[in-house]
Amino acid sequence: MSGSNISFVRNAILEPQPAPASQRGAVAWIRRNLLATPKDVVLTVIAVAALAWVLPQMINWLFIQAVWTGTDRTFCATTVQGGTQPDGWSGACWAFVNAKLDQFVYGRYTLNERWRPTLVFIMFAALLTPMLIPSMPRKGLNALLLFVALPLVSIWLLYGGFGLEIVETPLWGGLLVTLVVSFVGIAVSLPFGIALALGRRSKMPVVKMVCVIFIEVVRGIPLITVLFMASVMLPLFLPQGWNVDKLIRAIIGVSIFASAYMAEVIRGGLQAIPKGQYEGADSLGLGYWQKTRLIILPQAIKLVIPGIVNTFIGMFKDTSLVSIISMFDLLGIVRLNFSDGNWASAVTPLTGLIFAGFVFWIFCFGMSRYSVFMERHLDTGHKR
Repeated sequence: MSGSNISFVRNAILEPQPAPASQRGAVAWIRRNLLATPKDVVLTVIAVAALAWVLPQMINWLFIQAVWTGTDRTFCATTVQGGTQPDGWSGACWAFVNAKLDQFVYGRYTLNERWRPTLVFIMFAALLTPMLIPSMPRKGLNALLLFVALPLVSIWLLYGGFGLEIVETPLWGGLLVTLVVSFVGIAVSLPFGIALALGRRSKMPVVKMVCVIFIEVVRGIPLITVLFMASVMLPLFLPQGWNVDKLIRAIIGVSIFASAYMAEVIRGGLQAIPKGQYEGADSLGLGYWQKTRLIILPQAIKLVIPGIVNTFIGMFKDTSLVSIISMFDLLGIVRLNFSDGNWASAVTPLTGLIFAGFVFWIFCFGMSRYSVFMERHLDTGHKR
């Protein structure tokens, strides 16, 4: 074979081949996730059977047999009750939601002035959207407008004065109150939680003791108790003649409660930072605040994003408890409208509660998915 030009080394790289058909596509996903073991097969069959039994009934009640338009309860009631449904109650009474939608959004806010909360909603969305997009420039200016300028302008627009009709906060309600309380609570609880977490880890005994007492006391009592104390007991500690608006009391109570939980979430992230990070910052000659702001906090907050968002979601849902101080958020205003005799029917309450639950789910699911997005965006620690 000497002198032969036969070569056993390939000169060209083989083109990448697609994965086998059995390892890709919907069939492969079903095999891998639903039918991998006999136990998975049994659970999948049970789940499919349950869905096949429940879903058609839910779809039929929620959409097919539902009443979408109407002016009163007769459109959802039986003929025996003076309604138009001959064979029993209708499905979901979405006509009730449609008729009361303005109240669900604005509460009892003055009808001719509802353009003001609408404008606040638009400004909030316009400033929040670029804040949530990592690639958008001028984050500092965006944050200044969102957390400083917007609240000041919103107070003027929503409450009035300086040329606008004053709308007292007892007239506020619905989604407006839910968003106001939750937004302020989120904006206040995160920085206060960070301060409390740093204080709890402080080497100064007095600062550490104050932070520990605050966190443990607030975490040891229910939010209803905090709101009750903010509403009933707070005025007792104020000078005579002073009064604090109920909405302000609710915001203070929610913010205090969320700050204590946020402090423990942040403290967990601080404890997860390796000691070498502190030593490396010290070796660079950084002071305490430089080290904390530039080295420690960015890493700690990244580690506890799920816990932070979980606290935000819990706080958003807990805004429904402000009804204890006679403030009607979305759920409260929905329940309040159950007493309207024009819409009293067997299906009205369930329809209203489903609507309120769906609105809460939309906001909470959005926060959850954004949390997942940010985790992936910031997860650079293990990339090679």
